Amino acid sequence: MTLKKLIQTNSWLSIAAILQELYPDEANNLSGYKEVFEKLLLMDVEDSDISIEVVQQKDDFDGEEYVDVSGKYKYPKNEEEKFSQAIEFTPWNQWLGMEITQESLIHFSELEIISHCLYEMTFMGFEEVEIQDELNSIESTIEDYKNMTDEEKDANTTSLDKLLKDLENEDNEENGKNDFRT
Repeated sequence: MTLKKLIQTNSWLSIAAILQELYPDEANNLSGYKEVFEKLLLMDVEDSDISIEVVQQKDDFDGEEYVDVSGKYKYPKNEEEKFSQAIEFTPWNQWLGMEITQESLIHFSELEIISHCLYEMTFMGFEEVEIQDELNSIESTIEDYKNMTDEEKDANTTSLDKLLKDLENEDNEENGKNDFRT
């Protein structure tokens, strides 16, 4: 079953109720989600060789559970395509042509799948132009980084260890603790 078929066979009111339940912080954005839903109903579908996979995950960092929406190639052509793919920047008409994996349909209701997909599709904005602009910005930043000299990279980037240490120091300062050993 494709995402388009799921959307066509479910009502906005049912989806809105589940969306609010799954993402309570998004209640103020329901009108944006509704507009996207209505656009999707009218949008032409583009076939895709990627399936939508919705899975329950546990965050390695803090152990929190979350739902991950990603793409899986039906017929991977190389090693990279065997792994889950980020699809939040994918054009919506391609999302609509993606099949939902059987495992996703077993573990989640249709309304949950639609809600999680809407959330993922609009993570960068409620307009495809906004999403494309964000993707272009990220690609430009990557290109700028690739064109930097090693000295510029050292001056403009930081290691994860240093970032975490700086954040810990900030947290200690905010809490009135000062550990002078760091």
